[in-house]
Amino acid sequence: MARDSALYVCQSCGTVHGKWSGQCGSCGQWNTLAEESRSAPPGAIKPAAAASARGRGVQFETLQSDAPEPPRIATGVAEFDRVCGGGVVPGSAILLSGDPGVGKSTLLLEVTAKAALRGARVAYISGEEAVEQIRARAKRMGLADAPVNLAAATALREILSTLKREKFDIVIVDSVQTLWSDVHDSGPGSITQVRACAGELVRLAKTGGPAVILVGHVTKDGQVAGPRVVEHMVDAVMTFEGERGYPFRILRAGKNRFGATDEIGVFEMGDSGLREVANPSALFLGEGKERQPGAAVFAGIEGSRPVLVEMQALVAPSAYGTPRRAVVGWDNGRLAMLLAVLEARCGLGFGDKDVYLNVAGGLRINEPAADLAAAAALISSATDMPLPQGCVVFGEIGLSGEVRSVGRAEARLREATKLGFDQALCPALPAKAKGVKATTLSRLTEAVERISANRY
Repeated sequence: MARDSALYVCQSCGTVHGKWSGQCGSCGQWNTLAEESRSAPPGAIKPAAAASARGRGVQFETLQSDAPEPPRIATGVAEFDRVCGGGVVPGSAILLSGDPGVGKSTLLLEVTAKAALRGARVAYISGEEAVEQIRARAKRMGLADAPVNLAAATALREILSTLKREKFDIVIVDSVQTLWSDVHDSGPGSITQVRACAGELVRLAKTGGPAVILVGHVTKDGQVAGPRVVEHMVDAVMTFEGERGYPFRILRAGKNRFGATDEIGVFEMGDSGLREVANPSALFLGEGKERQPGAAVFAGIEGSRPVLVEMQALVAPSAYGTPRRAVVGWDNGRLAMLLAVLEARCGLGFGDKDVYLNVAGGLRINEPAADLAAAAALISSATDMPLPQGCVVFGEIGLSGEVRSVGRAEARLREATKLGFDQALCPALPAKAKGVKATTLSRLTEAVERISANRY
């Protein structure tokens, strides 16, 4: 018999159940229901006093205010500040997630150390590592002299008491899954503990406290572990990504109340820690002097910065009954759509061929402007005709085969010119490009004709 004071919470989605079962009825996961005691949230009115208690009411304010906007805290890590929107906002709450070993602790240690060297008062609280381990990492990174306040603690009550007593500008908590509150009986990392600890730290930041950066674990499918409500509570949700076998690390903001959500920060992992990459285009481009068939350079936009990246395609006869479609760094659905348009509108058949598409360098592309670059790589591989060495490609493709214009074409071409490219396959431009011979296309069939005939 289940106790009246107990409930069962799914550790995958956070759904509350009145009794235990082998499968969660909400998310369908098996063996994820854990018993947790019923406990009132912080500040809740007890039932005995509910009848006599009267609220003080809510005081409303207007949109106008004479108070100046607080200045952002520049940490000194330009790529991190870029993704934050120009620096860390005082009193904000940021959630940083990423795969194990990708470098989250290394990034935040560099952020805290450089911010401390610039005069900010910062604290680094770790629940996963001892203080000596953090010192050893800082020494390896050459940041041992930074005046960072270190602590190894997991008790939420002690952490809150310290942060209320001492004033800090930035506080790092690594990680929120290791914290536990004595108000709840469940263990650290459970849905109840993560929700309660994150809520208390966000409440501290919003009541005139420091800017709080929480490190969050991820599940096997790459989602932030814990209840989804934590992502709603914080002001920004950032992910630190990195492909195995590549030294590059990319910081993205999936949610940001104080900046753009399409900005990226690019880092390179080395023996002495992370190094900021000011010019990502030079890293994501191939070093070969001659363009091979199946390769096209895409002029993309990531946030406010243009980035050139090489898209590689391979079209080969299928050795099995069912042709393979493999994509790395791009969307599978867009590749299927692109192959259908090439077959229906351009007469290129891929039904008996394997198709492989890869974005070089480990970068993942999400914008539709990469359609024409992917199509050019596929056409080049299918016809065995390479594109010119100094040619960049960008443009969106519609289902009828038209090449649609994309935003910020001038910035894409300026970045291409800066890196020595002098040709472009693109949709119609609003103005004449300087330093680049732009071949404008209106239909995808024109791209097939020009690439197969080597005519630009």
